[in-house]
Amino acid sequence: MSIGLVYSRGLAGLEAPLVRVEAHVGNGLPAFHIVGLPETEVKEARDRVRAALETAGYKFPQRRVTVNLAPADLPKESGRFDLPIAIGILAATGQVRSRELGALEFAGELALSGELRPIRGALAMTFNAHRDGRAFVIPGAVAAEAALAKGARILPARDLAEVCAHLDGRVALAPWQGSAQRREPRYPDLADVRGQRPARRALELAAAGGHSVLLWGPPGTGKTMLAMRFPGILPPMGEEEALEAAAVQSIAGSFATERFGVRPFRAPHHTASAVALVGGGSPPRPGEVSLAHLGVLFLDELPEFSRSVLEVLREPLESGRITISRAARQADFPARFQLVAAMNPCPCGYLGHYSGKCRCSPRQVAGYRERISGPLLDRIDLHVELPALREEELMAREPGESSQCVRARVVAAREAQLRRRGRANGALSGVEAEEAARVDAEGRRLLRDAIARLRLSARAHHRVLKVARTAADLAGSETVLAEHLAEAIAYRGAAALPALAGVTA
Repeated sequence: MSIGLVYSRGLAGLEAPLVRVEAHVGNGLPAFHIVGLPETEVKEARDRVRAALETAGYKFPQRRVTVNLAPADLPKESGRFDLPIAIGILAATGQVRSRELGALEFAGELALSGELRPIRGALAMTFNAHRDGRAFVIPGAVAAEAALAKGARILPARDLAEVCAHLDGRVALAPWQGSAQRREPRYPDLADVRGQRPARRALELAAAGGHSVLLWGPPGTGKTMLAMRFPGILPPMGEEEALEAAAVQSIAGSFATERFGVRPFRAPHHTASAVALVGGGSPPRPGEVSLAHLGVLFLDELPEFSRSVLEVLREPLESGRITISRAARQADFPARFQLVAAMNPCPCGYLGHYSGKCRCSPRQVAGYRERISGPLLDRIDLHVELPALREEELMAREPGESSQCVRARVVAAREAQLRRRGRANGALSGVEAEEAARVDAEGRRLLRDAIARLRLSARAHHRVLKVARTAADLAGSETVLAEHLAEAIAYRGAAALPALAGVTA
């Protein structure tokens, strides 16, 4: 009777808890059991492991084999446990040496040929293995991703035979020496957009202060074009930010090393469900709001989303996190994204168009607008109308300002915010916004009138102050002037979308 002990990692949210893989080979009729709350993919490891061992030239014991994945209350999923299960069985039967197993962790899905296939979550698992002082044996295909965990010792392998040769001391696995290739991101240029200066200015404010923005206007006015160019004017990602975003994408299995340091841009279709947006499943996986972490979440045709789907955005817009609760467990994912939403002013899209071709009734317009709740609109800082362009604007050959020029101002303004409070204006609390955006007597009068006239909530009042502070930062002003406050209020004045419902077409 023998037992082999191998270390691996599970996934729980962004964490990668240690999993002890205990392989017991005892007397009894030939059988292979896996216990420890395994999901279907882990149960199927029995056939993959058996075939991989035989293909690699090792003997599968014709005895009773029991594999325990501890802790027993942690659900185990995916094929990442194939490799540690195989090594545990070989150690229990004495076919490989077990002296070095305590200093190593293993993860990898086995093909029937013994080849190691890629797994998701390599970055999170490697980071935790390094923190516990162990080297990590993983498939070579994900070694570059795992190498983002600074200082970690990574041993990439192509197949089971290479891992066994390393354990037996015949041919050592070479530690990973490469680094992730960080490419300069390429975005569409803001200069491609004709006209729409107020909208361009609003995007500059949003990028500088980390604010959310709603673009509304008739079809073809450039809403989607502007949204696609928004990531190009955001400040570059720092090393810690890039690692945060990469960790979330790694958990979801969508990370590509060449996109390390590129701000995410997610644009889910309006048929997306609430689970697709915030995450879910068993075990829980990140949704679109988390995959857009430290990047942009673009929701086109906003009223076409189900209202119940849109309401799930309210919590992450405030807290920057999302908690997915299930009966047996919870998972927390970060969700600090910038929301860029776009919508038409009415069902046909042409309300307010200079052609006058809208025939929607006020009742239809009101019903269309009411698909978006007041609390959600209240959480969007900048509401911008994009009017239809006339012939002379469409035919203009003079390009607008480039993304590079706008980005330079955005970076300077963001650096001023980081020096002042350590974070962007959009992330300030209400008290911090009042302290950072102190206004003079004229500004207080202006703000008081705006609160009364627009019936601003306490949240909207603080968001106006945050936007005004960003406008001052872009102007290089230490103090918030009345003109900065007036600009912020103007974007709030456009927020009263339902007020247009009484306009006849």
